[in-house]
Amino acid sequence: MRSFASDNTAGVHPEVMQALSRANTGHVAAYGQDEFTARACAKLGEHFGAQSEAFFVFNGTAANVLGLETLTRPYGAVLCASSAHIENDECGAPERFLGCKLITRDTPNGKLTPELLETAMLGVGVEHHVQPQAVSISQTTEFGTVYRPSEIRRLADFAHGHGMKLHMDGARLANAAAALGLPLAALTTDVGVDVLSFGGAKNGLMYGEAVVFFDPKLAANFKYARKQGMQLASKMRFIAAQFEALLSNDLWLKSAMHANRLAGLLAKRLEGVAGVQLTQKVEANALFLRLPPALIAKLLKTHRFYVWNEAQNEVRWMLSFDSTEEDVEGLLADITRQNQ
Repeated sequence: MRSFASDNTAGVHPEVMQALSRANTGHVAAYGQDEFTARACAKLGEHFGAQSEAFFVFNGTAANVLGLETLTRPYGAVLCASSAHIENDECGAPERFLGCKLITRDTPNGKLTPELLETAMLGVGVEHHVQPQAVSISQTTEFGTVYRPSEIRRLADFAHGHGMKLHMDGARLANAAAALGLPLAALTTDVGVDVLSFGGAKNGLMYGEAVVFFDPKLAANFKYARKQGMQLASKMRFIAAQFEALLSNDLWLKSAMHANRLAGLLAKRLEGVAGVQLTQKVEANALFLRLPPALIAKLLKTHRFYVWNEAQNEVRWMLSFDSTEEDVEGLLADITRQNQ
């Protein structure tokens, strides 16, 4: 049964697996004091700029929470979209480990704007209220939409103008950059992002994420936060080797472009199909659709995917680096057959 549930249900990219195998030789220094970690960090520097500083952790929740920890105090607040992963899919980890309040704003497409954030700037300087200290955005958003550089710059300027920092949950940053035909720095370094959670697991890695700082001052004490947060890998070479492979020979870009292309193909093939209605513009590797309830039930017998909004019969289909045109054609054939 092929899965359209998430791009993190895919396996490991063969080139990444080969890198893991190469790293699995001999003894090397532990806790990131090894040549694999040095090379991977150098690769991240090539993409995000020499002034950036990166740290590897095990998963995306940790990357988000620990990244935000550098920007906030327990009396602070993080402003984010109501659809944000940190709000809906991290089991309250940000609130528990940061002590902060998440203040959310509803958006039609997962994208925040300064105008939406302005309505959250209440009680600033008043001791009875939490103080906004960070803005967190997802790229791509949880609805598969993509922030343009100008949109990120506006959010960064808004955040900095109000004494806040801008955090990016970049679990699918590669897909956003591929969709726009831009380098990774154009969506981060160049437009004012302060801290990035850079995803790997959704783009062909076995596990591992990178927390990237664009201001060395923010990274000064992160090594302690990472250790205290139980995210310091003793055998870090196995995370680092994956990132080195991902960031070499444009593997990150090729994989993301492939997933995006198949999502676009699926969307185009669905045009005019009875009972199928796209609810978001397909900009990267995600499709959001409304389907008849009976069709959803039938398709779930042969394909894995999430029912995103049961009340509206909305589903989400994700494409990944190892999705194929045969997968797309198989899903389309089942839709046609079940619709008859």
